[in-house]
Amino acid sequence: MTHASPPDDARPAHSDAAATMDAPASADAFSPIDAFSHVDTWVFDLDNTLYPPGIDLWRQIDERMKSYIANFLGLTLEEAFALQKSYYRQYGTSLRGLMIEHGMDPAAFLAHVHSIDLASLDPAPALGEALAGLPGRKLIYTNGSRHHARQVLDKLGITAHFADVHDIVAAEFHPKPQEPAYRRFLDAFAVEPTRAAMFEDLSRNLEVPAMLGMKTVLVVPHAAAPAAPTREAWENEGFDATHVDFVTDDLAFFLAGLKR
Repeated sequence: MTHASPPDDARPAHSDAAATMDAPASADAFSPIDAFSHVDTWVFDLDNTLYPPGIDLWRQIDERMKSYIANFLGLTLEEAFALQKSYYRQYGTSLRGLMIEHGMDPAAFLAHVHSIDLASLDPAPALGEALAGLPGRKLIYTNGSRHHARQVLDKLGITAHFADVHDIVAAEFHPKPQEPAYRRFLDAFAVEPTRAAMFEDLSRNLEVPAMLGMKTVLVVPHAAAPAAPTREAWENEGFDATHVDFVTDDLAFFLAGLKR
């Protein structure tokens, strides 16, 4: 596994060669470009991957899920939150657990939880420029809805760089990290996994892609950034797992280093 961060704090902390660097370096000094030279399909998660987890969006989604579950099941907010997180960890999404255990209507749930304020999300021109430099297709693969993805991409100003969005509806509500969900995605877009790369903020969501032959990149919060208030400890685990090829806390910088 190799780490890549912006030049002012660049520390490819360890790799198979146990490389270390004590002084700031240019991107070229530790660019993983060779490892991605074969890639022609670039697959990106949406939430907390294309924007940092400290931004207010996921807190809003979490709050709206909690209130919806509380109203739907007649629970207190605290009980609803505990159930939401339990299902999220067990089933891949809270929605999947609610559908299986309580017969919840997914359309109403998704419409409610993704009705959020995007004011805290700023355009990302550096990310757009980096995406433009990648050869081949760029796809979004999210456990959220297509509508939510389009809103986020539009606000970031990067919609034009993506060929399509594969959402939880297209996945027939089988979420990451379930293997059948990834295979459905690969089949839908005729993706050859050995020529693809996947970018995710959750290590567990990269395990199956790695097994299928995809290059994997874990996008983690920058050390100086505020922590996401609703992110649980297990979501931050696995950065050193064998199925993670690269780790970065700056997606735009990492992608810019792959320009051929």
